[in-house]
Amino acid sequence: MNAIDQKYQCLKEQLHRYGSLLIAYSGGIDSALLLKVACDELGDKALGVIGDSPSLARRELQDAQRFAEEIGARLKVVGCRELDDPQYAQNPADRCYHCKSELYRGLEDVAREENMAAIANGANVDDLGDYRPGHQAAEEFRIVSPLKDAGFTKQDIRLLAQQLGLAIWDKPASPCLASRIPYGQTINAEKLNQVEQAEDFLRSLGLRELRVRHFGRLAMIEVRAEDFAILERHSREIEEKLKAVGFEEIDRRSFRSGALNDDLPETARS
Repeated sequence: MNAIDQKYQCLKEQLHRYGSLLIAYSGGIDSALLLKVACDELGDKALGVIGDSPSLARRELQDAQRFAEEIGARLKVVGCRELDDPQYAQNPADRCYHCKSELYRGLEDVAREENMAAIANGANVDDLGDYRPGHQAAEEFRIVSPLKDAGFTKQDIRLLAQQLGLAIWDKPASPCLASRIPYGQTINAEKLNQVEQAEDFLRSLGLRELRVRHFGRLAMIEVRAEDFAILERHSREIEEKLKAVGFEEIDRRSFRSGALNDDLPETARS
């Protein structure tokens, strides 16, 4: 038995120990794999729940719903109102803590209604080395992390997803739309909608991994270096579209996940 198979077996054993499990499901590869395995092992005792709010792109919601349907998983969508929380809307360094707290409160209600033994997220071993204030919220709400506990890294997750025949095994990470707004700049539905429209248009041009960072009047387009040629070919269309959604200036740079965390002082990350 290779390392991936050993971790897979460990994961399945964990899930059976819980007996029933609610999965905080976003449609990303981590929570998608967890939902798939939980559905296979626990059947109707597994439930995926999506927290829906303006920070979740409609495309991501639809893709997540489609995947759950494909694997035969039970799924619920609950509304989240993090924008109503000033501590979130002001976009502090611990923004994700307030977002996840709002989500987990809603999941607790569903877990009680469904008589679920535990609530799980898709955190993995690699997440431990990044700045993720949402982990504090997970600890406070006693959220379990079966993938992490079974020793899965991000690469392991993709390899197992591929082994299980999941079409989304190589899906790029797509954090919430609020992550495109620099810390300290207010988050509101209008800004989130601008980012979503801009990114949807860029994806229609064939780009898979990208971000549109919202710097007020300026839209900073981030793509892989090898995709700059696509931006060049469609420069006029991109300028017209992004100005139509409300941006006045457009720039570009190489994509790097978590780039806005660079501006945080070390004390804010502790």
